[in-house]
Amino acid sequence: MLQNQNHQQLMTDLKELVDKTRSQVAAQVNSAMVVLYWEIGKRINEDVLDNKRAKYGKEVIVQISQQLTLEFGNSFSEKNIRKMMQFASVFNDFNIVASAMRQLSWTHFLLLIPISQDTKRNFYLEVCKIENWSVRVLREKINSLLFERTAISKKPEEIIDKELKNWSEKNILNPDLVFKDPYFLDFLELKDTFSEKDLEEAIIVELQKFISELGSDFAFLSRQKRITIDNRDYYLDLLFYHRKLKSLVVIELKLGEFEASHKGQMELYLSYLNKYEKVEGENPPIGLILCSGKNSEHIELMNLEGDNIKVAEYLLILPSEKVLLEKLHRSIEIARNKFENKK
Repeated sequence: MLQNQNHQQLMTDLKELVDKTRSQVAAQVNSAMVVLYWEIGKRINEDVLDNKRAKYGKEVIVQISQQLTLEFGNSFSEKNIRKMMQFASVFNDFNIVASAMRQLSWTHFLLLIPISQDTKRNFYLEVCKIENWSVRVLREKINSLLFERTAISKKPEEIIDKELKNWSEKNILNPDLVFKDPYFLDFLELKDTFSEKDLEEAIIVELQKFISELGSDFAFLSRQKRITIDNRDYYLDLLFYHRKLKSLVVIELKLGEFEASHKGQMELYLSYLNKYEKVEGENPPIGLILCSGKNSEHIELMNLEGDNIKVAEYLLILPSEKVLLEKLHRSIEIARNKFENKK
């Protein structure tokens, strides 16, 4: 019996060793491939694109592709060669590639190359690296306009770059990299008239999808958590905890637009949690008020950021990507202009 147990343990250990080694080899192969493709792109850019004759450049690229494909396979098709050239052009600083190639595959980089805005591309690069996103998750995040919806996008580019660097190098996470506006809740499939209770129940039924929209580091704690103040009972709609922010997060659901009274309600909840629920080592709690609409001037005048309160709109029906992008870009431009005027 003992001999059989020892044999089973030996086999388990050997399988783990094989899996670990395979993963390490795969990571090394991926890194080598990324370096190779960058170097090929850089060399062709220098030797071919410096010659301004477009026809000459095209002919040379075709010839290079044909010769490399004949000897090394379809990985060096003309289309792929041009991707390598774009790769080296977009990521012209190899240090950026070197810092990410252990976590990001060539396919990850292929999704990042078409992003024209440097800060936006850097956002996805850094968050993908830190959060260890798969290719599928990165594609979903880009398609869902994560950058444009994240609060940090409304800050000047130098601040975005600084906060990304703080997160990557010092593990200091700014909440503006976590919270979004708007939130996409189309998966709830709520139609016609419904109450705040209906909205809350739909979120609980689709809790996994809701947490996916909030962010992977949110952990659900409670629904309708009762707190008692001066012998009066209050109920928090949803209570979460964010691992990396090390903060309790209260989410209040509102059917209409944001109102001034919502701030007072949330301040009361946050003060209670800060006094009675926060444990040693945690940061102050954060409040997120989800509304079906927003009054931007109300929000600006009430200094909600200083009180650790976020206000965001939720969308149950998504507009077209074009309309949504125009709305988000306009919002980002207005916010950045206001920031510059304050300076």
